[in-house]
Amino acid sequence: MLTCCVCRGDKIHWDRVTLTAYHIAGHTPGSIVLLYDDPQGPPHLFTGDCLFPGGVGNTFKDPAAFARLLHGVETKTFDRLPDTTVIYPGHGRDSTVGAERPHLQEWRERGW
Repeated sequence: MLTCCVCRGDKIHWDRVTLTAYHIAGHTPGSIVLLYDDPQGPPHLFTGDCLFPGGVGNTFKDPAAFARLLHGVETKTFDRLPDTTVIYPGHGRDSTVGAERPHLQEWRERGW
């Protein structure tokens, strides 16, 4: 398990790759996403179960957890990253920030 110190934009270095970790609570209290800011292409965001094509991860019908998760995804993904950012969820198909951004209000209204 990663501790909170790996949740505030800390860098994880592996060979020639650097990943930046961001804490996004909601699906689980300790959820993080990992960003690879590719110097030769678009950014790549590994979202685990925080963000999928079509919505955020399962919050088990808990409105407070949904609000936390959506807020984290909006502020740490959609507010910071360009539309070209490739999203790799924990399972399912890949997407981009640009493909998902237009649906934020829809997700907010449906509550999942």
